[in-house]
Parts: sequence; C-alpha cells; structure tokens
Amino acid sequence: MATQASNVRRAAVSALRAWAKGHAYMDSLIERQAAKNGLSRQDRALLQSIVSAVLRNRRLLDHWIAQLRRGKLDHETRDILRVGLVQLLILGIADHAAVNETVNCGKASVRGLINAVLRQCIARRNQLIDDIEELSPALKFSHPDWLWKRWKNAYGEDKATQLLEWNNQPAKTFCRVNPLQEDAAATVAAYDKASPIEGLEGFYEIKGPPPNEWMKQGLVYIQDPATRHCVELLAPKSGETVLDACAAPGGKATMIATMMNNEGEILCTDSNEKRLPRLDSNLSNLGIKIASVETHDWTKPAPEKWHGKFDAILLDVPCSNTGVMRRRLDARWRLHAENITELGNIQRAIIENALPCLKEDGRIVYSTCSIDAEENHDLVTDFISAHPDWKVTAEHQALPHRDHTDGAYAACITRDKGRS
Repeated sequence: MATQASNVRRAAVSALRAWAKGHAYMDSLIERQAAKNGLSRQDRALLQSIVSAVLRNRRLLDHWIAQLRRGKLDHETRDILRVGLVQLLILGIADHAAVNETVNCGKASVRGLINAVLRQCIARRNQLIDDIEELSPALKFSHPDWLWKRWKNAYGEDKATQLLEWNNQPAKTFCRVNPLQEDAAATVAAYDKASPIEGLEGFYEIKGPPPNEWMKQGLVYIQDPATRHCVELLAPKSGETVLDACAAPGGKATMIATMMNNEGEILCTDSNEKRLPRLDSNLSNLGIKIASVETHDWTKPAPEKWHGKFDAILLDVPCSNTGVMRRRLDARWRLHAENITELGNIQRAIIENALPCLKEDGRIVYSTCSIDAEENHDLVTDFISAHPDWKVTAEHQALPHRDHTDGAYAACITRDKGRS
C-alpha cells in the first residue's frame, strides 16, 4: 500500500504530466492532485514545493539528467527523475526519503534505472552543483534562449542576468490592508509575521500564508505593490463613474473603490463569464458597495449604453506576463515570441473599443504586467501616432530586477485639448 509520502511524489509526477499535456495552470493542477490524494496541509505544501521547483528549474534539471543518464527517456520517467533531482539538489530533502519514495513512482521496469540515476546524483552532488556557475544564464536560471536573448538586447547582459535570477527565486507574499474594514490596519500591524513596506502605506510583506480569518473577513487583499501604479495614475475620485474593463479577479477594482471612499460607481467587466463569481465574491468580501459586474469582450465594440459614460477607464489588458514570471511559473514555458505580437493586436483593439466610452475630459490608463516595450511604451507611442488628438500625460514601468517588485507598466492617456 502506498504511503502518504509516496503519494506526494506520485501526485507531483501526475501534476507535471498533466501540465505537459495541456494548458491547465500549475496551481489548479496542484489543488486537483492534493484533493484527489487526500493530502494533509503539510503534504500539500510539499507537493507545491516540489512541482514549483521542477517548473522553476526545468532546464537545469534536464541538464543534470543528461549528465547522469545517456540515452532516451520516456516522458513519465523524465518527470520522475526531475522530481527526484529537485529534492536532492535544490530542495535539500533527506536522501533516503527522496530516493525511496521517488523510485516507487516508477513502473517496475524502470525503477532500477531511476534508482541508479538518483544514487549517482548523490555521489556526484558536489560536482553537479559546483558546475552550475559555468553554465549560461539561460540554462542556469532555466529560461528559454529566445527570452534570454530578447532581454539581453533590451537591458544588457548584467541586468538581464539579474532578471533571470529574480524570476527563479520563490515569490514573496504581499498584502494590501483594506481601509474599508474597521481595525484591519491595527490587526495586520500587530501580526508578528507582517512587515510594512517602507514608503508604501498599507502594503505588508507576510512570512508564510496570511491567517485564514483575514481573508474571510476581508481585512486584506493579496497583491504585489507593483499593482498600485496603474491605479495611482488613474487617480479615481469620490463620486466618479469608473470602468475597470478587464477586472477579474478584482484586486485593482477594490483599490479603485477604496481611493473613491466607496462613493461613486464602478463597472467591472471581464470577457470570461466563469471568472465573474470570484470577482463578485472578492468585491463583496472587501466591502465594496459601488461596483457592478458584467461580461464583455473588449476586443469587440462596446454597447451603446456605455458610450460617453465614464470619467476614468482602467484597461489592465491581457499580456505576456513577462513581469510576473517569478509568480507565474507556467508563463516562461508557454510563451513564444510570436505571442507578443499577437497580444499587441488584442491590446490595441481593446484601447480602440474603450475610447468611445470615455467622457470628453476623461482619462484612460493602459496597464500590463509586462516588461516588454512592444506591449508597453512602443504600443502606446504607436497608438498616439495614429491618434494625434490624444496624448500620454504620465507613464511608469516597474522592473523586477531594479524595483524588487513584480514588473508592470501603466500609461495615462487623455485628449489633447491643444489639438481640438
């Protein structure tokens, strides 16, 4: 009978196999496997740690496998070896547990091979780890070569290397205190695992998961400090009518509402109807009383009823996620260079379709969680060139390796009255 420990390793292999075959996100696969195997909270954390570390270090693990095993491997055996090596060389799990429980994941016909590779790994561990420093940054920090070359051209080799290294560290947990909930600030400030972020009122770094009751009571919202830039450029005011066009799951909408002191009107839309219940729940949980939720795909024209309605529009558009690869481990492996061009067409269409919805003296903030100029500054510049009666009044680019937050871009666009 399988032990709980072996269940964790088997669950990790199953999650990785499912991830490789489709487009399901890592987090949902981990939840599915944890539930299927009845894992305790502790074992679920181990499952998360193993799967995350494999995806974060996938290229490096395959390099090590090539050093330890000559010849072809079937996909499942390769995933089992990735799970074993990540425990031995990266996570520091005890050798006997890592080897024995991982070997048991394989079919009888390959258990001898798996055992031999893992034992050889232990014997050569110091050499394998020492040799990391001789590898190229793309291999050392497990990124696709095309992405490394793109960032090296954009930022220079040193900064691009810092960016890859940043992406390969486990992401910290940040939260924003909800000022609409009484005593929220005092509760978080008194928590011994919460540290305020200097210069950012209301933002805290949390060591470990935040207390469950904080989430249930709507005291905080888990949110990276970089998310604030677009809302600050939007500068929503009490009594205004605001559109958050790509709103799910609701983090920026809740920030907008608090800046409006819960006075005015916010329309939150999203193209995916399945995301609306979570959006609605988050708004309600944080005490947002001025928001309504509707489905709309902004690559298509807006309904006539929204034309000329809004004082401010936030367009937090679909993007490459290149600024949040530390958090979204799937992204570096799912993304291809041509996707960025395709996304640019979507992003441009969203801006065009939002324009008629703005009041004459209103403002639009275009926002991404990308660090790629093709989706950000260059796209906005091209838009302004095609629309000379509009201008950029402010823009901000957050870079992870420089600002020690997620990457994010925001630009505020208004009508150029001087050309009217």
